[in-house]
Amino acid sequence: MTLLSSLSYDPVELKFGTSGRRGEIIHLTPLEIYINVLAEVEYLLSLPKSEGGILVGDDFYLASDLRPSSPDLAIPAVEALRAAGMNPVNCGRIPTPALTYYALAQGKGSLMITGSHIPFNRNGYKLNTSRGELLKHHEGPINACVAKVRQGIYDEAAELSLFTAEGKLKASPPPLPEATTAAAGMYLDRYLDFFAGKSLKGRRILVYQHSAVGRDMLVDLLQRLGAEVVAAGRSDVFVPIDTENIEVSQLAAIQALVDGPYDAVASIDGDSDRPLLLGVDANRKVRFFGGDLLGMVVAEYLHADAVVVPISCNDAIDRGALAGVLMPKTRIGSPYVISGMEDAIAQGKKVVCGWEANGGFLLGSDLPNLRALATRDAFLPLLCALFAAEGGSLGDLLDRLPARFSKAALLKDFPRATSLKILEGLTPETIAEFFGARHGFSSLDRIDKTDGVRMIFSSGDVAHVRPSGNADELRIYAVADTQQRADEIAEAGISPGGILRRLESIMK
Repeated sequence: MTLLSSLSYDPVELKFGTSGRRGEIIHLTPLEIYINVLAEVEYLLSLPKSEGGILVGDDFYLASDLRPSSPDLAIPAVEALRAAGMNPVNCGRIPTPALTYYALAQGKGSLMITGSHIPFNRNGYKLNTSRGELLKHHEGPINACVAKVRQGIYDEAAELSLFTAEGKLKASPPPLPEATTAAAGMYLDRYLDFFAGKSLKGRRILVYQHSAVGRDMLVDLLQRLGAEVVAAGRSDVFVPIDTENIEVSQLAAIQALVDGPYDAVASIDGDSDRPLLLGVDANRKVRFFGGDLLGMVVAEYLHADAVVVPISCNDAIDRGALAGVLMPKTRIGSPYVISGMEDAIAQGKKVVCGWEANGGFLLGSDLPNLRALATRDAFLPLLCALFAAEGGSLGDLLDRLPARFSKAALLKDFPRATSLKILEGLTPETIAEFFGARHGFSSLDRIDKTDGVRMIFSSGDVAHVRPSGNADELRIYAVADTQQRADEIAEAGISPGGILRRLESIMK
């Protein structure tokens, strides 16, 4: 009897997305994690060092977020690393960019166990080569390697397998290696070195901690840079904050924490690679700043000569000071942004950066006292914005940008197959019917299908429909000349009986 024939359940395979492999916890058995991690590491072993390869016997760094399920996933991941001949080094519970930064400095691979911002009942992991993130050209070969390893493990005799019929490890594995603090220390030093000689003294900042893995590091860093910091909203229950889709209830929860005068509210998502920044006015009312606008502030602060953003970002960038350094817009996802940054560097650009609509900031160039980090980072954009305000308000800083306002919203548990049918069905005729005067739209000016369907109307309104790359969610991105109009477009998209639900009913 083979292992596969002995399994008491039907295994559900992890899918490769733009930020690693993710799935529902009930399907993330030790067997499934082991298969995927072993295969991906074997793929890295097949690559030359110049392309991000690793060597048998190398240290391989791993860390995790604060989801309750993450330690359970770490155990089979470590066993897979050992089976591949690697030396697992536990960096503890730290931000994804902190792990990546440390591993890249050593020229080694890394693995972050995280579900990022996705719902509590899901989790996953993200693996990096010794040179950085996995890119799109890695996807096919990696999936082929996973299929080969899966078949080999499934074909083993059940009695000889490491796994039970329930997909669990038969033998109790040794505990995880003791965690080192070196990665966390190096990550904090990155910002202390870059902002040396500058101070946030006089700034009072509320850090909304919730369940972010970098919550204490952010408080520590801001304090060491001179700010008065109040930590609030700490949660032992995982809170899935999506910095691209801040819901009204989440903003209300943050507003309730503002119990005095503050200059800003700073926060990060679950694995702490996406920033969340809110201004606070004289009446103690919070104001959310979208990550794509935040990226513009950071790029100007760093004097970028090349900027790469995905098609979903706020088009204020096309109208402001950065328009002249804007590279061709990419599909959505850090691998595409990274490829665009590599193209800019190949063209001789010296200060290359990029970001996503969620605010995750990528630096492709080494700057004085600041090494490149071509993966989503939350701390750098938060700090650059706070320093760029130069004693004034964040609102005043952001109001200097072109007056374009954005809003993102989504429908959860929305089957990807249905989303794809909706995209196929969004012809000019369908758009005229569903995105018409009833919802305040003018005539359609053009369609951009770089990623999803982005509809640009003659009034300047933008409605962009795209399924998530790593979850069963359908997103709508709205851009308009006022925040009220952007909010109206997003709400018209996701409301019960709204545009997306009506499209769903006819596209099924």
